[in-house]
Amino acid sequence: MALSSFFEPSSVAVVGASREPGKLGYEILRNIIEAGFKGKLYPINPKADEILGLKCYPSVKDVQDDIELAVIIVPARFVPSVMTDCAAKGVPAAAIISGGFRESGAPGEELERQTLEIAKRAGIRIIGPNCQGVNSTFVGLCASWPLVKVQGPISIVSQSGTIGAALGCWAADEGIGICKLVALGNKCDVDETELLEYLAEDPRTKVVALYMEGVRDGRRFMETSRAAARRKPVVVLKGGRTAKGAEAVLSHTRSLAGSDVIFDVAFKQAGVIRVLDVEELYDVCKGFAHLPLPEGDDVVIVTSSGGSGILATDACEELGLNVVELPANVRHSLEDKLPPECILRNPLDLTGSATSQMYDEVLTALSAAAGVHSVIAIVGDPMPGIADVIAKHFGGGRTLIPVMLGGGRAEIEERAKLQKMRVPVYSSPVRAARTLAALVKYARSRKSQTRGQNL
Repeated sequence: MALSSFFEPSSVAVVGASREPGKLGYEILRNIIEAGFKGKLYPINPKADEILGLKCYPSVKDVQDDIELAVIIVPARFVPSVMTDCAAKGVPAAAIISGGFRESGAPGEELERQTLEIAKRAGIRIIGPNCQGVNSTFVGLCASWPLVKVQGPISIVSQSGTIGAALGCWAADEGIGICKLVALGNKCDVDETELLEYLAEDPRTKVVALYMEGVRDGRRFMETSRAAARRKPVVVLKGGRTAKGAEAVLSHTRSLAGSDVIFDVAFKQAGVIRVLDVEELYDVCKGFAHLPLPEGDDVVIVTSSGGSGILATDACEELGLNVVELPANVRHSLEDKLPPECILRNPLDLTGSATSQMYDEVLTALSAAAGVHSVIAIVGDPMPGIADVIAKHFGGGRTLIPVMLGGGRAEIEERAKLQKMRVPVYSSPVRAARTLAALVKYARSRKSQTRGQNL
């Protein structure tokens, strides 16, 4: 069975649907409805006739039509019998939300073994158990929580439901959106390797965000990662980097974290972008979603905040980016257009005199300058009209990364304008620099792979 049954099912049964708001069986059913799922939806609850306006059924076997995906939210001890019913019904895919399996000790491990054995005999694929479900925004299937329905180019695979949900919520809040989200949980069957292989071929997925703690087959995962990274960016946050962190991984989902040094080398060889925290995972994916890849590592920083320009410079230097001398032709063209207090070097400091018009003059001059691959435009105390200026120069061939901070209501309004136009905005110069460094690293990797194929 293709994994498409998890993401494009024609029919879904919610086993353990509840009439009580606040319970997962109610919230997930409501989220699927509110996300706009157009397929057939069947609540399964032997004690209810109707939930949220939908007819209820005692079991999946009582549904007359075919069921393509079962979302299971019943106590762990009942899951094997539910899976037996799914097998009898011919259900090809199940997302098991329920906890109380391998992560809880020996009795749970036995329940997970039984569940998987039933599934394998019947050819049912499983996501989970002990997971936060799946979300496929383009078909309105939010079989998870919280409700995220903004469509976008980022697909998320996470062994932690909360981390996956955070990424989805941030992307929704900024209008970037997500494509597909999978919370793996114990990953007794479908794992990150198989999902990465699927998402590499998915035309709606532009970048894959992956939070992982360990893998079953390291060699296969790296081979798949290398193949995927040739097609689109793969950004990985790996938990369990330290000895204590690896112990925590074992207690979380009973996974083995493995040697961090080995993972680090393997990621580099595969062309995978590694990040070190959740914010960086989101920032970098946001950049890959909407920023063009730089042609090189030369960057000019434009700022109205001297301190922010210094922080950006430090970050760029530490990350291996080249903070180049401001081209002479740019300096000469701006001498008569900017106030004398502006500092015409790199970082180019417009000082407190900055206006939207001054940013426009600078970005226009830089757009014609050779040897400038990227621009970080830091707007301290954002002023009215700056969003229009950024939008005017965004997508003009160079990688332009806007940063806004310290601007109160004006910042909120100008940032919102850019987000509506799908222009990513960063809240600190360091976060922007990290994103740019990731884009440069991936661009180099792609060029290296192309050269290798041509030899």
